Formats: sequence, C-alpha cells, structure tokens
Amino acid sequence: MMAISFRRGVAWAFAGRMSDQVLNFAFGIVLARLLAPEVFGMLLTIQVFTGLVGFVAGGGMGQALVRAKEASRADFDVVFTLQLLIGCAIYAGFFIAAPWFARWYDEPLYADLLRLSALSFIFRPLINMPASSLYRAMRFKAQTGVSIASLLVSSATSISMAWLGYGVWSLVWGGIVGSVAQSAILIYLTGWRPGLSFQFSRARELARYGALVAGNDLVDYLRTRVSTFILSQTLGPQSVGLYNKGDSLARMPFLFVSGSVYQVLFRALSTEQDNLDKCRYLFNRSLALVALYATPFYVGLFWLAEPLVRGVYGPQWTAAAGPLFVLSFAWPLWLLGNMSGAVAASHNRLGTEIRIQAAALVLTAGAVWLALPHGITGVAWAIVAVSAVSSGLMFRLALQTLRTSWRDSLSALMPAIGLNAALAVALAAGSHVMPQSVLTHDLLHVAVLGVLGALVYALLFLFAPVPALHAEQVRWRSLLRIPVAKPSV
Repeated sequence: MMAISFRRGVAWAFAGRMSDQVLNFAFGIVLARLLAPEVFGMLLTIQVFTGLVGFVAGGGMGQALVRAKEASRADFDVVFTLQLLIGCAIYAGFFIAAPWFARWYDEPLYADLLRLSALSFIFRPLINMPASSLYRAMRFKAQTGVSIASLLVSSATSISMAWLGYGVWSLVWGGIVGSVAQSAILIYLTGWRPGLSFQFSRARELARYGALVAGNDLVDYLRTRVSTFILSQTLGPQSVGLYNKGDSLARMPFLFVSGSVYQVLFRALSTEQDNLDKCRYLFNRSLALVALYATPFYVGLFWLAEPLVRGVYGPQWTAAAGPLFVLSFAWPLWLLGNMSGAVAASHNRLGTEIRIQAAALVLTAGAVWLALPHGITGVAWAIVAVSAVSSGLMFRLALQTLRTSWRDSLSALMPAIGLNAALAVALAAGSHVMPQSVLTHDLLHVAVLGVLGALVYALLFLFAPVPALHAEQVRWRSLLRIPVAKPSV
C-alpha cells in the first residue's frame, strides 16, 4: 500500500512539475522573443535580494507544519500571523531601501521595480498556509491544478504586457497577478481561512525546526544565486540574462523529475522516519526512478545545446548554449544532492546540511570569481566543480543517516547508467551519419536527433532484459498493451 501511495503521489507531483516546466518553456520562448536578455537580467538582479529575504519571511515553518506528526488549526493560525507580520516588515524595509538600491546599480528604474516586486511578501502567507495544508494531506493532484492555473494567469499577464511594450514591468506584474490568483485558488480548494493568533508559544517547536529549514534554504539559495550576483556586478545584466537562460534550461529536467520526487519522498520519509528499512528502500527507489526518467534529457542536451538554444530562442541567445552544455554534466551530482537533502530534512539532520551548504557557498563564490575571465561558460564549469563537492558530502550524510552503503545506491542506479550509455552511443552514431542539410537547420537538427534518441531509449526501456527494470517494463507495457515477458532468472 505504501508503494502504491508513494507512486501515485510521485505521479501527480511529476505531472505538476512537468506541466509547469513545459508551460514555462513555451511561455519563456514567447517572452524571450519579445524581450531582450538585459530585461531578464534586471529582474534577476532584483530577485537575488527579494529571494534572499524570502527565506526570512517564510521562516521554514510551512515545511515544519508538513513534517509535524500533528498540526491543529491553532498552529496554522499562529504561523500565518507570524508570517504576515514578518512580510509586512520586510515590505516596509524594501520600500525604504529602494532608492539606495537604485543608486548602487546606477539605474533609477530599480527603485520602483523593487517596491512593486516586494508586494509579494504580503501575499506570501496567503499562499503558504493553504499550500502547506495540501502538502501535508499529500493532495498532489490539487497542487498540480493550482500550479498550472496560477502559471497560466501569470504568463498570460506577462506576455500581454510585453506585447504592449511594457518591458521589464511585464515580468514583475505577471508575478504579482499570478500570486494573487494562486492564493485565491488555494483558499477556495482547502477551505482554509486566515486567522490571527498571538499565542506564539504554540509555534516554539515549529519555529525551531523552521529556523533550521530556513537557514538551510537560505544558504542553498545564496549558493545558487551568488553567480548571478557576481555576474551582475562584473559582466552586466546581459550576461546575467544569458547565463540564467542556460542555467534554467539545464535545471528544467531536474526540477520536473527530481523536484517532483523530492516532495513525496520528504513526506514519506517523515512519516516512516523511525523505520530505517523502509527509508532505505524509499531513498534507493527514488534514486533509481529519477535517474531512469531524467538522465536521457541530459544526454540529449549534451548533443543539442547550441542548436536548441539558437533555434528556439533566436541568434541573440546563442551564448546561453555554453552554460547549458557544461551544466548538463552536473546532473548526476544534482540528483544525489537533492535526494540526499530529503533524507536530511526528514530526519532532522539540517544542522549538518547547513554546514555543508555554507562550505559550498564559500567555494562557489571563490570558484565563480576565479572563472570570470573565461566568461559565463567558465562560470558554469565552476558550478559543476563545486556541485561535485557539495553533493558528495550530502550523499555521505544520507548514507550515514540511513546506515546504508553506497553500493546499494550504485546498484539501484545501474539500469539507468546502462540504458543511457547505449543512448549516448546511438546519438553519437546518429550525429555522425546525419546529412549536412539537417545539421545546418537548427530546429530540424533538434527534431531528428530528438526523435531518434526517444525511440532508442523507449525500445531499450521497454525490452532490455534487465531484471531490475522488470516492474517498470510491466507497468508501461501493460499501459501500451504490449505483451509482457517474464524476467530472466
């Protein structure tokens, strides 16, 4: 029963993430055609700071409510009250600091952009509380619907305003309108209503765990955003926009596969945290499934980074292909780090994780600074190098927490390794024999090699005589009405 519930949760979480990523990708193409790279760079520069303070606004208590064995309405009310008070204080701080921020970057427009963007802190508690309620109840189907609906509203607003010539304001207003829509839908679905409670003693235990969550998320955010900050101070907003495009494309498969499984794995591990046998099974099973379904995307990116970027977004974005190609090598590291993070969070090992992330932050800042002479592609290599260190430490923490061996995890990953090695050989052969007329047409190049790769991987996945794949093969071949053979002994 646990396996069925876990798989159903993963399926809906995956559907939600996939829908988000597909829609974001499609809308991102439209916006990239309407807006210049430096416009995105301006928004990203502001988001470095608003995102940083955002972890203080949430305080990690939403995740604490999800993890708690019991959470009453009174607990939700006191957390809402705390987050609302903090959000209002943060907005006031940004409103006052906006002119100074604009002078620092020597761009007057940043003052009004920052003040408008900071409005999200007032709406955030109206999203966090009902979202935590859905997450706690493992209502991933409802989460998927909310995510898609709010994304459609946000993107439609941004595209309409960009078409009318509002530039960077279209991106900011799109986010604001999307947040309002998301909070309204969540409140309607959950039946939750805002309630004020000043019995802050009730939140003491939640606040302790939440502080660890927020601290860990904050350090992780700094680690992922320090490259944007350094680029904005040195190479300018155009480089920020180009690097972010490559980075966001590289993380897209990671987010919609690994990110989906993380949600369900964290909740399942939290429920079974006293049963290490079940936790070990869930951890290694998650590694196997994510590697199996996400790795082929990265094998494809290795071959198709430049024609994909140039053909989809236009020649002005071609330089983003460098970071995209390089960051495809970071996929195995992101996989191990992400799944290991779910173990650390569910078993309250966040103190150790914070130390690991803090060390990674320092290493990232130093590595990115040293890589600047090599441009945004050099920065991407620096991120890969640091990811190897931080993910290795996180994986060791997960193994220690679950009292298991790396050999079990490697065994779980072997089917994905074998299938994707064969896929890489097929794509290399396909590139070698592809006519020059196809190679010189970017979108045709991507389509032909993409279809070839998809067919090869699907055939391997469905028919390769690998005992460890038998359960997945049975499930998919049953869905496709293909006769199922018994696994070889």
